[in-house]
Amino acid sequence: MRHGIAGKKLSMTSSHRKALLRNLAVSLIMHDQIKTTLAKAKLLRPYIEKIITKVKKKSSSGPIGLSYLGLDLNNDAALYRLLTVVAKRYIARPGGYTRIIKESFRKGDGAPMAYIELIGWQNEKTSKTV
Repeated sequence: MRHGIAGKKLSMTSSHRKALLRNLAVSLIMHDQIKTTLAKAKLLRPYIEKIITKVKKKSSSGPIGLSYLGLDLNNDAALYRLLTVVAKRYIARPGGYTRIIKESFRKGDGAPMAYIELIGWQNEKTSKTV
């Protein structure tokens, strides 16, 4: 029976999938928008939203202990940006920090592509240039 099967495997081992999610999360935090396959974007969405919610809840209650957050992003610049910029951007938002925008198909293998972005990043970019 196939009860209790949750999540996608993406034809990878669990360690490869974990590394992929970590790298995609770092890229999304650093660049606010990335282009990837639709399946990877759908897998990344709950992962990054849980990270942002943890950081947001902990930062509003006091000093942040990184061991409490359990973050293994392996990138100090991304962690700093997550704690200073991204968490403050969504302090009043209860959830739904990301948006997936479907794009065309990839030329080589026809895989459906999509942009995954952090909501509100365009407002930040335009307000700095004015």
